[in-house]
Amino acid sequence: MNKTLSSFIEEKKQIIEVELERKLDTLEIPQRLKESMLYSLEAGGKRLRPILLLASYEAYNGKGDKALSAAAALEMIHTYSLIHDDLPAMDDDDLRRGKPTNHKVFDEATAILAGDALLTFSFEIILDDPLLDSEEKVTLTRALTHASGAAGMVGGQIKDMQAEKTPITLDEMETIHDLKTGELLKFAVFAGAYLGRADKEQLAHLQRFAYYLGLIFQVQDDILDVTGNEERMGKAVGSDESNEKSTYPKILGLEGAINKKSTYVKKAQNSLKNAGADGTLLEMLINYISERDH
Repeated sequence: MNKTLSSFIEEKKQIIEVELERKLDTLEIPQRLKESMLYSLEAGGKRLRPILLLASYEAYNGKGDKALSAAAALEMIHTYSLIHDDLPAMDDDDLRRGKPTNHKVFDEATAILAGDALLTFSFEIILDDPLLDSEEKVTLTRALTHASGAAGMVGGQIKDMQAEKTPITLDEMETIHDLKTGELLKFAVFAGAYLGRADKEQLAHLQRFAYYLGLIFQVQDDILDVTGNEERMGKAVGSDESNEKSTYPKILGLEGAINKKSTYVKKAQNSLKNAGADGTLLEMLINYISERDH
């Protein structure tokens, strides 16, 4: 990994993790609920989405902590989605990031409520941020509700469930992943650039960039489910095949999936250039996401 990008990721991960803990410390809620929320928030992970948001902010010369609450809120929504994804009614996973899943440590009801609490608290964080003006609060909240809700991530999840054990086309699969994975990545890129004062034309090109970035993330996920190291990934591999999910390797073959990823990378790079953000950390993150091993 590029040394500049590596330093940026490490620095921002630490900042984000301190901010997440600080935000939860302000809550006066039942202790068991707080422990369940913290358990999944502190389980580690790449912190990709908030890091992408902060990279987008800095790409447009954003300064200071103005984007930090949006980054923390985004990571809380991502974490809530993982807690719910792991439940027996969904993916029924026992491990997440090398640790027992939330419902295994606590119980299913507590895990559901912890996810609900993280989801709702995320919007409160943005709306209470003294560094944001009223218009910024409304814009960010509207964008985040769309990205995480029925027209975004949740809609993608239901489409993904409906596609299990059913052959689908590549176009249909791209639509699913654009919603399930891509919408939160789009929010990350949009929120950072918006707070950094990118113009409308730049924001439009960044949406295309984030669209392809989401597909790059997913195709690499699918490849790793075939070729990945279970210990490195912190979860079981081969689950897509056992759950009869449609994946890039299943539709295109492993080599075809790798070639498709290369196509997405080129399109993401071109969109970023059109947005005037080539040569920034955003461009470095394309390869980081494309070549990750967990």
